Amino acid sequence: MHTGSYVNGTWYHPNSRETARNINPADTSDVIAEFPLATAADVQRAIDAAKAAWTGWRKTPGPERGRVLWRAADIARRRADEIAATLTREEGKVLREAKGEVMKGISLLEYYAGEGFRMHGRTLPSETRDCFTYTLRQPLGTVGLIAPWNFPWAIPVWKSAPALVAGNCVVFKPSELVPATAAILTEVYEEAGLPPGVFNMVVGSGPDVGEAMVHAPQLRAISFTGSNRVGGELYVKAAKRGAKVTCEMGGKNAVIVMPDADLDKAAAAIHGGAFGSTGQRCTATSRVIAHPDIKQALIDRLVASAEKIKVGPGLDTTMDMGPSIADRQWQTVMGYIEAGRKEGARLLTGGHRPDHLSQGWFIAPTIFDNVTPGMKIFQEEIFGPVLSVATATSLEDALTKANGVEYGLTTSIFTQDINTVMRFIEDVEVGMVHVNEPTVGGEAQLPFGGTKSTGVGEREMAEEGLNFFTEIKTVFVNYGGAAGPSLTR
Repeated sequence: MHTGSYVNGTWYHPNSRETARNINPADTSDVIAEFPLATAADVQRAIDAAKAAWTGWRKTPGPERGRVLWRAADIARRRADEIAATLTREEGKVLREAKGEVMKGISLLEYYAGEGFRMHGRTLPSETRDCFTYTLRQPLGTVGLIAPWNFPWAIPVWKSAPALVAGNCVVFKPSELVPATAAILTEVYEEAGLPPGVFNMVVGSGPDVGEAMVHAPQLRAISFTGSNRVGGELYVKAAKRGAKVTCEMGGKNAVIVMPDADLDKAAAAIHGGAFGSTGQRCTATSRVIAHPDIKQALIDRLVASAEKIKVGPGLDTTMDMGPSIADRQWQTVMGYIEAGRKEGARLLTGGHRPDHLSQGWFIAPTIFDNVTPGMKIFQEEIFGPVLSVATATSLEDALTKANGVEYGLTTSIFTQDINTVMRFIEDVEVGMVHVNEPTVGGEAQLPFGGTKSTGVGEREMAEEGLNFFTEIKTVFVNYGGAAGPSLTR
């Protein structure tokens, strides 16, 4: 496995005094790799390589660019077990979840491989006689991608695949916490036949590499996934210089459970949404808003299932939940648990590090009851295995509480009443709605993203993900004898 950065088709270790120390969060004595971090100078080196490669790549026919992605999908499928094991070792999620993430990335590669055959221009009627009008989509040029640590394979794929198939060249910054999975993605693209300079990876910190990318005038677009604090600042800086920007940030996702819900189905969905991937995903189920008639029966199911979760190293296939990514995240989650206690929520289970797991950043699955809208654990994204349960006496009450946070990514409702379903879909303030299923999940052909503080810019994945990395050109072809357009234009 390669370490360091990759620019213009070459792997190298940057000239830097700062190092990346890639540690297994399930066993902090396990150091996966150590190497120098990239600097602003490496960002410029990558930009220069991308600019030099762009003319050739943009002239490569779209179907051929798509075939590169199709070959990448085949290579990734061949290396799927290796990718999943590497992902689990450096990010912590259990192996079956890592394998699911790998397959999600492969689906995205396949989807965008097909997009090389259709760049979604349109023909439209002109108001002028003997004039053919149409639009076409063209690549932006060189673009910057900044990815988080929680989905170190799928998110880099869903950013890079549309950027590449549209004809852009890429400067990619993965999180310095998960460089090994990013390195495998780079190897896959290299083997698939991407020309040197088309895809460049610089592994460095946000203050150095991220800042340099945001301020680089040559990067025509920035695609970012991460925290609201960083994303909000990034958006202002990049937009101020005229770059296209999309930011996918936080979530505080609620599941509403109505009196007529199938409680077994609801409990299973909430369980997976709250504790899958250790709660470290923006679509995680963080809040349950339940009707009082069924709340206790639902809680009984949730506590019983949470206490059966086997917590431990993700490479052990008998485990159900892995650790937090790092000490800093562990401390953040424990701080929210303490805040929940102090504000008067009732701790039902969890809230501690399991005694037998002292070598990693583990937290027992945690459930609070009697959570009210003013509490931090109801309002703020925790990014850990913590579930807050609140009460709502009606659909209107549930909507008020569900909407009463700054985020608007995803939600779910459990009910058998189609009228309730349709009213909920209409009035809930999110970008994605699930009915009688978990809050988590997305598909390559469907737009991904949220409203309010969750996101700014265009959605990711699907056709919208491709559109972000292109610009529209409108064309007028006058094939008649008139000298110019009519006055109506």
